[in-house]
Amino acid sequence: MDIQLGIMYRSWATKVLLKMWMAIDSDDWQAQFERTFCVKIFKHKRELEGWNVFDQDPKELLYYRSKISLEDYVASQEYSIRSLFHNYNTGDGKDISGAPVKDMCSGINAIFGKDQRSSAMYSVIHSRAIEGESGYRLLSAIARRSGCDPKAALEMKPRYIKKILKPLGMMKSPIVFITDGENSEVLDRLLADPEIGPMIRTVPEGASWVGGDLTLALMANAFIGNPASTFTGFIAKSRLALGFGHNYLFRAKHNYTNQWKEVCGDHCIFDKSIMNVMS
Repeated sequence: MDIQLGIMYRSWATKVLLKMWMAIDSDDWQAQFERTFCVKIFKHKRELEGWNVFDQDPKELLYYRSKISLEDYVASQEYSIRSLFHNYNTGDGKDISGAPVKDMCSGINAIFGKDQRSSAMYSVIHSRAIEGESGYRLLSAIARRSGCDPKAALEMKPRYIKKILKPLGMMKSPIVFITDGENSEVLDRLLADPEIGPMIRTVPEGASWVGGDLTLALMANAFIGNPASTFTGFIAKSRLALGFGHNYLFRAKHNYTNQWKEVCGDHCIFDKSIMNVMS
Protein backbone atom coordinates (compact mmCIF):
# COMPACT_ATOMS: atom_id res chain seq x y z
CA MET A 1 0.00 0.00 0.00
CA ASP A 2 1.37 3.40 -1.01
CA ILE A 3 1.33 5.99 1.77
CA GLN A 4 1.55 9.75 1.34
CA LEU A 5 2.41 11.88 4.37
CA GLY A 6 0.18 14.92 4.31
CA ILE A 7 -0.08 18.08 6.41
CA MET A 8 -2.62 20.86 6.45
CA TYR A 9 -1.41 24.24 5.24
CA ARG A 10 -2.12 25.99 8.54
CA SER A 11 -1.33 23.08 10.85
CA TRP A 12 0.74 23.26 14.02
CA ALA A 13 3.64 21.79 12.01
CA THR A 14 3.83 24.62 9.46
CA LYS A 15 3.30 27.22 12.19
CA VAL A 16 6.34 25.92 14.08
CA LEU A 17 8.61 25.19 11.12
CA LEU A 18 8.14 28.36 9.11
CA LYS A 19 9.11 30.62 12.00
CA MET A 20 12.66 29.30 11.65
CA TRP A 21 12.94 27.52 8.30
CA MET A 22 11.38 27.48 4.82
CA ALA A 23 9.87 30.98 4.92
CA ILE A 24 7.37 31.74 2.15
CA ASP A 25 9.41 33.87 -0.22
CA SER A 26 8.40 32.73 -3.71
CA ASP A 27 5.41 31.56 -5.75
CA ASP A 28 6.66 27.97 -5.84
CA TRP A 29 7.18 27.74 -2.06
CA GLN A 30 4.67 24.90 -1.65
CA ALA A 31 6.33 22.77 -4.33
CA GLN A 32 9.74 23.38 -2.76
CA PHE A 33 8.45 22.39 0.69
CA GLU A 34 6.82 19.22 -0.65
CA ARG A 35 9.98 18.18 -2.53
CA THR A 36 12.25 18.88 0.43
CA PHE A 37 10.27 16.88 2.98
CA CYS A 38 8.45 14.36 0.76
CA VAL A 39 5.04 15.51 1.95
CA LYS A 40 1.85 16.81 0.38
CA ILE A 41 0.30 20.04 1.66
CA PHE A 42 -3.47 20.33 1.73
CA LYS A 43 -4.83 23.86 1.90
CA HIS A 44 -8.48 22.90 2.40
CA LYS A 45 -10.17 19.85 3.89
CA ARG A 46 -12.15 19.38 0.71
CA GLU A 47 -8.85 18.47 -0.98
CA LEU A 48 -8.80 15.32 1.18
CA GLU A 49 -11.77 13.87 -0.72
CA GLY A 50 -10.74 10.65 -2.44
CA TRP A 51 -7.93 9.99 0.03
CA ASN A 52 -8.10 7.26 2.67
CA VAL A 53 -7.04 9.45 5.60
CA PHE A 54 -5.37 8.13 8.77
CA ASP A 55 -5.44 11.12 11.11
CA GLN A 56 -3.04 11.37 14.07
CA ASP A 57 -3.05 14.19 16.60
CA PRO A 58 0.16 15.67 18.08
CA LYS A 59 -0.04 13.49 21.21
CA GLU A 60 -0.26 10.32 19.13
CA LEU A 61 2.72 11.44 17.08
CA LEU A 62 4.68 12.21 20.25
CA TYR A 63 4.18 8.71 21.61
CA TYR A 64 4.68 6.95 18.28
CA ARG A 65 7.50 4.40 18.35
CA SER A 66 9.15 3.55 15.05
CA LYS A 67 10.13 -0.07 14.44
CA ILE A 68 13.22 0.84 12.41
CA SER A 69 16.69 0.31 13.84
CA LEU A 70 18.42 3.03 15.85
CA GLU A 71 20.96 3.44 13.03
CA ASP A 72 18.22 4.07 10.47
CA TYR A 73 16.32 6.34 12.86
CA VAL A 74 19.42 8.50 13.42
CA ALA A 75 20.02 8.71 9.67
CA SER A 76 16.41 9.75 9.04
CA GLN A 77 16.45 12.37 11.79
CA GLU A 78 19.77 13.82 10.64
CA TYR A 79 18.61 14.01 7.02
CA SER A 80 15.50 15.97 8.05
CA ILE A 81 17.55 18.33 10.22
CA ARG A 82 20.04 18.99 7.43
CA SER A 83 17.12 19.73 5.11
CA LEU A 84 15.78 22.28 7.59
CA PHE A 85 19.08 24.11 8.00
CA HIS A 86 19.65 24.13 4.25
CA ASN A 87 16.60 26.41 4.22
CA TYR A 88 17.07 28.47 7.40
CA ASN A 89 15.34 31.84 7.61
CA THR A 90 17.44 34.95 7.04
CA GLY A 91 14.75 37.53 7.76
CA ASP A 92 13.28 37.49 4.25
CA GLY A 93 9.82 36.10 3.60
CA LYS A 94 6.80 35.35 5.75
CA ASP A 95 5.55 32.61 8.04
CA ILE A 96 2.35 30.64 7.49
CA SER A 97 0.27 33.42 9.09
CA GLY A 98 1.75 36.06 6.78
CA ALA A 99 3.94 37.67 9.45
CA PRO A 100 7.57 38.60 8.63
CA VAL A 101 10.08 35.98 9.76
CA LYS A 102 13.13 36.67 11.91
CA ASP A 103 16.77 36.06 11.06
CA MET A 104 18.05 32.81 12.57
CA CYS A 105 21.45 34.50 12.96
CA SER A 106 20.10 37.39 15.04
CA GLY A 107 21.61 36.06 18.29
CA ILE A 108 25.09 35.33 16.98
CA ASN A 109 25.08 38.65 15.10
CA ALA A 110 24.12 40.55 18.26
CA ILE A 111 26.98 39.07 20.29
CA PHE A 112 29.79 38.73 17.76
CA GLY A 113 28.72 40.84 14.78
CA LYS A 114 28.21 39.71 11.18
CA ASP A 115 31.88 40.14 10.29
CA GLN A 116 33.21 38.17 13.28
CA ARG A 117 30.62 35.43 13.70
CA SER A 118 32.31 32.92 11.37
CA SER A 119 35.61 33.07 13.28
CA ALA A 120 34.22 33.43 16.81
CA MET A 121 35.38 30.81 19.31
CA TYR A 122 32.93 30.34 22.16
CA SER A 123 30.94 27.84 24.20
CA VAL A 124 27.24 27.76 24.99
CA ILE A 125 25.48 26.71 28.18
CA HIS A 126 21.79 25.98 27.90
CA SER A 127 20.02 26.12 31.26
CA ARG A 128 16.45 24.84 31.44
CA ALA A 129 14.65 25.48 34.72
CA ILE A 130 12.03 22.68 34.51
CA GLU A 131 9.96 23.74 37.47
CA GLY A 132 10.60 22.33 40.95
CA GLU A 133 11.00 18.66 41.72
CA SER A 134 9.64 17.62 38.32
CA GLY A 135 12.92 18.72 36.75
CA TYR A 136 14.93 16.49 39.06
CA ARG A 137 12.53 13.58 38.51
CA LEU A 138 12.82 13.88 34.74
CA LEU A 139 16.61 14.11 34.76
CA SER A 140 16.82 11.29 37.32
CA ALA A 141 14.81 9.01 35.00
CA ILE A 142 17.21 9.73 32.14
CA ALA A 143 20.16 9.26 34.54
CA ARG A 144 18.96 5.77 35.47
CA ARG A 145 18.86 4.78 31.80
CA SER A 146 22.04 6.54 30.64
CA GLY A 147 24.29 6.56 33.70
CA CYS A 148 24.65 10.36 33.82
CA ASP A 149 24.56 12.41 37.02
CA PRO A 150 20.95 13.04 38.19
CA LYS A 151 21.54 16.71 39.14
CA ALA A 152 24.63 18.25 37.50
CA ALA A 153 23.10 19.17 34.11
CA LEU A 154 20.18 20.87 35.85
CA GLU A 155 22.21 22.81 38.41
CA MET A 156 25.12 23.76 36.10
CA LYS A 157 27.44 24.60 39.00
CA PRO A 158 30.72 26.41 38.21
CA ARG A 159 32.89 23.41 39.11
CA TYR A 160 30.93 21.23 36.67
CA ILE A 161 31.30 23.78 33.85
CA LYS A 162 35.02 24.24 34.47
CA LYS A 163 35.63 20.47 34.38
CA ILE A 164 34.30 20.55 30.81
CA LEU A 165 35.79 23.78 29.47
CA LYS A 166 39.29 23.76 31.00
CA PRO A 167 40.49 20.60 29.20
CA LEU A 168 39.21 22.13 25.95
CA GLY A 169 41.13 25.37 26.51
CA MET A 170 37.85 27.29 26.36
CA MET A 171 37.96 29.13 29.69
CA LYS A 172 39.45 32.24 28.06
CA SER A 173 36.79 32.38 25.37
CA PRO A 174 33.25 33.79 25.67
CA ILE A 175 30.69 31.57 27.39
CA VAL A 176 27.23 32.33 26.01
CA PHE A 177 24.38 31.57 28.41
CA ILE A 178 20.95 30.80 26.94
CA THR A 179 17.94 30.01 29.08
CA ASP A 180 14.15 29.95 29.28
CA GLY A 181 14.45 32.81 31.78
CA GLU A 182 12.39 31.05 34.45
CA ASN A 183 15.15 30.76 37.05
CA SER A 184 18.07 33.18 37.42
CA GLU A 185 19.83 31.16 40.13
CA VAL A 186 22.08 29.25 37.73
CA LEU A 187 23.19 32.41 35.90
CA ASP A 188 23.75 34.32 39.14
CA ARG A 189 25.95 31.52 40.45
CA LEU A 190 28.04 31.44 37.26
CA LEU A 191 28.41 35.23 37.19
CA ALA A 192 29.69 35.15 40.79
CA ASP A 193 32.49 32.73 39.90
CA PRO A 194 35.80 34.63 39.44
CA GLU A 195 36.87 32.53 36.44
CA ILE A 196 33.56 32.01 34.65
CA GLY A 197 31.82 35.28 35.49
CA PRO A 198 33.97 37.62 33.34
CA MET A 199 33.51 35.35 30.31
CA ILE A 200 29.71 35.07 30.45
CA ARG A 201 27.73 36.63 27.60
CA THR A 202 23.95 36.81 27.42
CA VAL A 203 21.84 37.50 24.36
CA PRO A 204 20.39 41.04 24.20
CA GLU A 205 16.66 41.01 24.83
CA GLY A 206 15.77 42.19 21.33
CA ALA A 207 17.77 39.37 19.72
CA SER A 208 16.78 36.55 22.09
CA TRP A 209 14.25 34.10 20.66
CA VAL A 210 14.17 30.37 20.09
CA GLY A 211 15.61 30.49 16.55
CA GLY A 212 18.42 32.88 17.42
CA ASP A 213 19.35 30.89 20.54
CA LEU A 214 19.29 27.68 18.51
CA THR A 215 21.77 29.00 15.96
CA LEU A 216 24.06 30.34 18.69
CA ALA A 217 24.20 26.92 20.32
CA LEU A 218 24.52 25.13 16.98
CA MET A 219 27.61 27.10 15.94
CA ALA A 220 29.42 26.94 19.29
CA ASN A 221 32.77 25.18 19.69
CA ALA A 222 31.34 23.39 22.74
CA PHE A 223 27.77 22.92 23.90
CA ILE A 224 26.75 22.11 27.48
CA GLY A 225 23.10 21.20 27.99
CA ASN A 226 20.52 19.34 30.01
CA PRO A 227 19.35 16.06 28.41
CA ALA A 228 16.00 16.45 30.20
CA SER A 229 15.27 19.47 27.96
CA THR A 230 13.76 18.92 24.50
CA PHE A 231 15.47 22.12 23.33
CA THR A 232 18.87 20.82 24.42
CA GLY A 233 18.03 17.57 22.66
CA PHE A 234 17.24 19.28 19.37
CA ILE A 235 20.39 21.41 19.60
CA ALA A 236 22.52 18.31 20.19
CA LYS A 237 20.87 16.43 17.32
CA SER A 238 21.34 19.39 15.00
CA ARG A 239 25.01 19.74 15.90
CA LEU A 240 25.57 16.05 15.15
CA ALA A 241 23.60 16.23 11.90
CA LEU A 242 25.74 19.15 10.70
CA GLY A 243 29.03 17.60 11.73
CA PHE A 244 29.74 19.39 15.02
CA GLY A 245 31.11 17.50 18.00
CA HIS A 246 31.68 18.48 21.61
CA ASN A 247 28.18 18.03 23.01
CA TYR A 248 28.31 17.64 26.81
CA LEU A 249 25.03 16.26 28.15
CA PHE A 250 25.52 12.83 29.69
CA ARG A 251 28.25 13.22 32.29
CA ALA A 252 28.99 11.51 35.58
CA LYS A 253 31.74 11.54 38.18
CA HIS A 254 33.92 8.44 38.30
CA ASN A 255 33.57 6.65 41.65
CA TYR A 256 37.30 6.14 42.15
CA THR A 257 39.08 8.97 40.33
CA ASN A 258 36.45 11.62 41.13
CA GLN A 259 36.83 12.84 37.53
CA TRP A 260 33.90 13.80 35.31
CA LYS A 261 33.48 11.87 32.08
CA GLU A 262 30.95 11.27 29.30
CA VAL A 263 28.99 8.11 30.04
CA CYS A 264 26.70 7.91 27.00
CA GLY A 265 27.71 8.42 23.37
CA ASP A 266 26.32 10.72 20.70
CA HIS A 267 23.65 8.17 19.77
CA CYS A 268 22.03 8.44 23.22
CA ILE A 269 20.10 11.61 22.40
CA PHE A 270 18.33 9.66 19.62
CA ASP A 271 17.83 6.45 21.61
CA LYS A 272 14.23 5.80 22.70
CA SER A 273 15.39 3.33 25.36
CA ILE A 274 17.16 6.27 27.05
CA MET A 275 15.21 9.38 26.04
CA ASN A 276 11.74 7.80 25.69
CA VAL A 277 9.36 10.18 23.86
CA MET A 278 12.00 12.93 23.92
CA SER A 279 14.12 11.07 21.34
